[in-house]
Amino acid sequence: MLKEFKNFIMTGNVIDFAVAVIMAGAVGLVVNGFVNDIVMPIVGNFAGGMDFASMKHVLSPAVMDADGNVTTPENAIRYGAWINTIINLLIVGLVMFMIVKAYNKTKKPAEPEAPAGPSEIDLLTEIRDSLKK
Repeated sequence: MLKEFKNFIMTGNVIDFAVAVIMAGAVGLVVNGFVNDIVMPIVGNFAGGMDFASMKHVLSPAVMDADGNVTTPENAIRYGAWINTIINLLIVGLVMFMIVKAYNKTKKPAEPEAPAGPSEIDLLTEIRDSLKK
């Protein structure tokens, strides 16, 4: 039973899927770094030098004690990080679109099926007609 289960789990499709999940995670990290470290500073430069990641709407500011230690952290809506995530999504979608398009070009076109021979009815009709002669 254990051997059958192992053979079932280790089929090609499961391994391919596992590799795809691992690669997707790695590609996600690369794209996230690309967006945060390269794209967003360029976009921020054209938007007047602002840093999108630091954009937020503070709902309640941080509370500090007399020593300057934070007793209650601020509560804020970080919409700049959300803008980074949207740009991340657009870049990943574009890259995935290009990968799928390139993959579809490499696939062989489907070969047309060979024409089937005459059916039984055609053969019987042909025999009947030849016997009539």
